[in-house]
Amino acid sequence: MTPPAPTADRTAPQVDDATSAAAGKLSEALEWVERARGALYSFHQLSGRADLILGEALDALREAGHPRLAAEVRRELHGRNVLDGRWTFQIVEEYDDLYYQPFVSTEERVRALLTDGRRHVYEARMKARERSGAARDPWGPGA
Repeated sequence: MTPPAPTADRTAPQVDDATSAAAGKLSEALEWVERARGALYSFHQLSGRADLILGEALDALREAGHPRLAAEVRRELHGRNVLDGRWTFQIVEEYDDLYYQPFVSTEERVRALLTDGRRHVYEARMKARERSGAARDPWGPGA
């Protein structure tokens, strides 16, 4: 679906307020899922970066004349699973497959059924109300 022009009325007047609010609440839940997914990807990247730095520390220990200690640390930490049997990429993939993708497709399906696929109808109505109440063109340019 092509995004509507910034000046287009996006309020979906054919949709009743209760439906708009319900679809908006589901979209809000998806926004929180998006944030959680971002945090999970941050966790994935932070853990991966830590493992790369650990590899550098192992090299530095060996080069500083501590090969046994480097080997001990390598056995204890390097390549270790972060959860039982899994590295972070596997956690991210499982989250995406089992939770994120179904959430996204369900939210899209609900919007297709209730708001003709329009996103942010609830917020568009809020914008129109607030800008009209302040004597501004609801969809016009400027502040």
